[in-house]
Parts: sequence; structure tokens; C-alpha cells
Amino acid sequence: MSSALPIPRPARAPDLPERIARLATACLRRELATYPKPGLVSHVDSGSHADMDADTFRASADALEPYFADLAEAGAMGAGMARLRRIGLAAEAAMRAATGGVNTHRGAIFGLGLLSAAAGALGPRPAAGSLGAHVRARHADGILDGPELLHAPGARARRRHGIGGAPAEAAAGFPTLYGTGLPALRRARALRPEAPEAARVEACLALIASLEDTNLLHRGGPEGFAFARRAAADFLSRGGIARDDWFARAEDLHRAFVARRLSPGGAADLLAMTLFVDAWESP
Repeated sequence: MSSALPIPRPARAPDLPERIARLATACLRRELATYPKPGLVSHVDSGSHADMDADTFRASADALEPYFADLAEAGAMGAGMARLRRIGLAAEAAMRAATGGVNTHRGAIFGLGLLSAAAGALGPRPAAGSLGAHVRARHADGILDGPELLHAPGARARRRHGIGGAPAEAAAGFPTLYGTGLPALRRARALRPEAPEAARVEACLALIASLEDTNLLHRGGPEGFAFARRAAADFLSRGGIARDDWFARAEDLHRAFVARRLSPGGAADLLAMTLFVDAWESP
């Protein structure tokens, strides 16, 4: 008796890692091209930062693209967290070489890198929510049990203030991205389809209002953290981008953050990740 032939599986597109990497890098650029974002670097100004500007971020994004492809390829091959972490460390070294040592995208390397690996594993147009679910199911233990950079600002803020930060967000499957960032982006885009930048501003403010952002805690302490979340929530509760004066109000908020040297970098990273998930997953 002849044995049954194996069921053929559709071949994965050979350029899939490069497609994922191009999208990840484009999302970093779209985050940069969003203004006003309170305290953050944009194509308009450097926000609360004296050591970086838009050109620094562009150089960083360009340097990271091949590493997002490597992460996508590793995800397609079923690699574990140890392999993803090695690629991430190489990406961070490339980022610092491109920026003269400035940390522009460490958080994005971590979060967007995990999502790129998940996209490589699942392929194009996976079901809604599946990228985050894959990261949680496949990598949660590796994320939470991994080595911590003891002197990194985010790690110090997590220890000092007892919050989970980016590792907890990723290990849980990015609940703030799916529960806050993505709905805010899509609502705002439906409200102002002619103004994609406005939708990104709304999503950024929604993330600032909800996220336990260790960048804010590091730069502003509990008082700055509370001010930032309260101010962002107030912007949204008073109409957000639905109001005709939304731009002036958002710009005032940007100036207030700069005056306090506040920079919600975690929300900026999560905005880029929200844009990635919005583009890659089926709605």
C-alpha cells in the first residue's frame, strides 16, 4: 500500500521579511512625521531633547531596517527569545553607530522587533489581535525572564516605581496597543479621513493618557508622570481632534511638556507599533 502524500503547504513569499522590515521602518518614519506630539521629536522640532533631532531619527530608522528583516526571518523559522534578543542587541549597536551613540529607538527595537518576528511567523494579513497573541504565547516567559539592563533609565524607573513597563506590556500581548492605541487611531481616522497626521496625534495622546510610560517617570518623576497623563486625558475629553482648534490645543500641550522636559517616549514607540499592527493585521 502506498503511503499518502503530504498535504502541500503554500510557499511563504521569499520577500516576506523585507516587506515586514519596510513596513516597520515606514512606521518609525510616520511616528516621526507626527506633530504636535507632546515633548517628542518630530519633523518640526526636537521637543524636550537636546541630543537628537529628526535627522537622528531618520538615520536610526535606516540603520534598523535590515535587523527588522532578520527578526521577521527568525520569527518565520520559529526562533525563541534568545535568538531574537541577539538580533535586537545587534540592532541597538547599529542604531548607536548611526546616531553617534544616541538612543533613539531602543524601545522600538524591542516592541516593533517582537511584532516583526510575529508577522514573520504568521504571514500576511493575520487575524485581528493575532500578532500580540503570538508574542504572548510564544515569548512571554522569555521576555519576563530575560536579562535586565540595570542602569538603563527604563529599568531604573520600573524598579523605583514598581511598574512593569515595556516588558510587561509585551509579555501580555500589548494590551495598551490593542485596547487604546488601535481603537483611537481608527476612530480618529474615520472622523478625519483627510488628515492622517491628526489621527496619529489622537492615538499618541490616547496612549500617553493610558500607558505606564517609564520615560515620563524617569524624566519627570511621579509629578511629571501624573501631569502628562492628566493633560493628555483632558485634551481627549474636551473633544480631541474633533474640535476645530485641535491643532492649537495640541501645540500648547507640546509646549507645556517641553517646558517641563517631559518626553513620553514609550507612547511614541507604541504609536509606531500601533501603526504597524493596523497595517499588517486584518481588521
